[in-house]
Amino acid sequence: MSADRTILMTGGTGFLGSHLILRLVREDFRILLLKRSSSNPWRIQQVLDRITAYDIDETDVERVVALQPIDVVIHCATNYGRGNQDSIGILESNVVFPLTILELARKNQIGCFINTDTILGREVSPYSLAKNQFKEWFKLYAKDLRCINISLEHFYGPYDDESKFVTYLIKSMIHNVPLLDLTPGEQKRDFIYIDDVVEAFIKIMGLGERLGKGFYHYEVGTNQTIEIRKLVALIKNLAGNRTTFLNFGALPYRENEIMESHVETSEIRKLGWKPEVSLEEGLRRTIQMEKSRGDV
Repeated sequence: MSADRTILMTGGTGFLGSHLILRLVREDFRILLLKRSSSNPWRIQQVLDRITAYDIDETDVERVVALQPIDVVIHCATNYGRGNQDSIGILESNVVFPLTILELARKNQIGCFINTDTILGREVSPYSLAKNQFKEWFKLYAKDLRCINISLEHFYGPYDDESKFVTYLIKSMIHNVPLLDLTPGEQKRDFIYIDDVVEAFIKIMGLGERLGKGFYHYEVGTNQTIEIRKLVALIKNLAGNRTTFLNFGALPYRENEIMESHVETSEIRKLGWKPEVSLEEGLRRTIQMEKSRGDV
């Protein structure tokens, strides 16, 4: 795909979306960002003057889509359902909103819609249920669009939300909290660095119109898992923490806990993609960046 094309993006102020925007702007793509007026664009502050942002709660989105040529939609917005988020809110964010944009894409003959999905099965949580429900709707549009579904393993990196597990651990270790209550930690997870995830999106976008209309599914991960116990110990060591007591077993496993995640990366690897950043190197970069932010 040539870099003179226009991309309509949701979730561009979030962790993944912001990293994608920074990369795409460097490559001179034209970015139209759909966001809420309450969203904090601090992650993309440096490029705000090079993109066009629309507040969806104050703008007629249908008009925005209809009045200008758009080549690709990249949907990154998501609601993880953390805290006391109710099921209706999760459904609105993860099914109704993207379905609205998907319908606008079909109506305005936008050639390609890229959806950011999760590896998690529908039984794990309300979040994963909603994401899987949207995927079923997504497939229905494959006769009219190139519907590209990208399912991601646990991705991490600098400037992620503190509610995310890796970031929570890093900040806790940097601040030398006296105690961390944890599950027994025998779960095995695949953690992939954000730069490798962005590169996967770039590889897929590079296919351009070589893909015809239809549904295409790519899974992105490292194919290497690590026990949570070992991950926590590694972060503690890399952060130089010698004081925090790791209280494994203080918390129960969550309901429907997956004890080992699996990802099938054969399709994305066919495009010449492979993960380049090791877990230790990715964690080291993230820890260094968090330490340099000046809030520690």
